[in-house]
Amino acid sequence: MNKQHAEKKKQLLMIIIGTCAILVGLWFGLISGQKDKLRTLDSRKAGLETKNSQMQATLKSSQQVQSELAEGGIRLEKLETGMATGDLYSWVINTIRKFKVPYKVEIPQFSQIAGPVEVSLLPNFPYQQASLTISGTANFYDFGKFVADFENEFPFTRLANLVLEPVSTATTDDPEKLSFKVDIITLVKPRNS
Repeated sequence: MNKQHAEKKKQLLMIIIGTCAILVGLWFGLISGQKDKLRTLDSRKAGLETKNSQMQATLKSSQQVQSELAEGGIRLEKLETGMATGDLYSWVINTIRKFKVPYKVEIPQFSQIAGPVEVSLLPNFPYQQASLTISGTANFYDFGKFVADFENEFPFTRLANLVLEPVSTATTDDPEKLSFKVDIITLVKPRNS
């Protein structure tokens, strides 16, 4: 009986070892492979969710960008209404004469207008530019205020090549009186707008 009992123990042990080997084989063969696939799918899912949230944020911001673009178009149209059009020489002279009224600035000389020509500073710029030179006299403080206010009032116009010289004491008794010469460069509104 001992022999039979030992044999049954041996068979039971072999069945347990075989079962364990089969379970280990199943674990490494099927289950761990599936777990690796699940981890890969989870990381992929997380990446896709991140990408989706970025796309949603982009879609939400696209509405804001479109509204900012529309606002920018309105501001541009408003600025273009003040740009030089038509007879450029008359436009510049009339604009300067109207603007200088509250300032103690005398501008008796206007050169001929040059332009309109292409703007060379920026390629494919949709505007052209025209320029002319003005000269006159003014008190130092009044001329400085005139220049600052002019460039703030007309953002599409610049004053360049400024030359300041004191007026001789033989013609005036004001030591702060200056004679000036400056180029006015203005953008010209395109004809098709």
